[in-house]
Amino acid sequence: MTVQDWFEKRKEAQIQRRALEARVEIEANPDLWTKCVHCGAQLLKKDIEDNLMVCPACDYHFRVGARARVEQLFDENTFEEMFEQIKPTDPLNFVDTESYKDRISKAQEKTGLNDAVITGIGNIDGHKVACAVMDFDFMGGSMGSVVGEKVTRIIEKAIELRLPVIAVTSSGGARMQESALSLMQMAKTSCACARLDDAGLLYINVITDPTFGGVTASFGTLGDIIVAEQGARVGFAGRRVIEQTIRQKLPADFQTAEYLMKYGQVDVVSSRKDLKSVLANILSMHE
Repeated sequence: MTVQDWFEKRKEAQIQRRALEARVEIEANPDLWTKCVHCGAQLLKKDIEDNLMVCPACDYHFRVGARARVEQLFDENTFEEMFEQIKPTDPLNFVDTESYKDRISKAQEKTGLNDAVITGIGNIDGHKVACAVMDFDFMGGSMGSVVGEKVTRIIEKAIELRLPVIAVTSSGGARMQESALSLMQMAKTSCACARLDDAGLLYINVITDPTFGGVTASFGTLGDIIVAEQGARVGFAGRRVIEQTIRQKLPADFQTAEYLMKYGQVDVVSSRKDLKSVLANILSMHE
């Protein structure tokens, strides 16, 4: 065996030992680790959290909840939540595999929210704005009566106070358990956006992964400026439904923020670490 072969063999043994030690550590402390769904890397949860829930290995943007999004975007201790007292009801006594009431209770317990959106007023680099931030973990960010009401109310408050509005969307669409009542929220929020436009106030959409269905078809894409987070998937119907309907294979990047940017359907694609500064720059240009 040559000296070079000996060093190569020793290096390989060290790599294998480190891999084994890493596996042992992961198995011993599973709550400390998570696996990137994009690249498969085993990552410390703290490392991802410190990196704004972005994979440090492949730059994949994990979904984040509404509370975390507020912390990332707004200046510290400036966000004042509004209309949090509005809670969902079960007007249709809807039951599928379980009752709507039970689904709501589970979602509230899981997220700590009353419904799938947080609304309020705060500062982004000193610029005061009204904001609606959706949370996908609450029943897939679905839009029911409460979401529509809170989004409409925060827009009306912005008109009253002459503030710009930012809507951060993450949703699968309208909430089926409320049937036509949820579909009515599309018209309701769209009318509120029209009144905001008539008042001459700035409206910015921030589209995050995923944004689909009735939210995309209403207040989610009616902004004066549409900013999409890197890698976000955006559309009305899902990819599989479209492929089955048109009987064609769609491009690999179809419905991604980058694809929509290429065809002029969004104005800016931003990484999460740059999102706050991007919004601050847009707000400063429209003061």
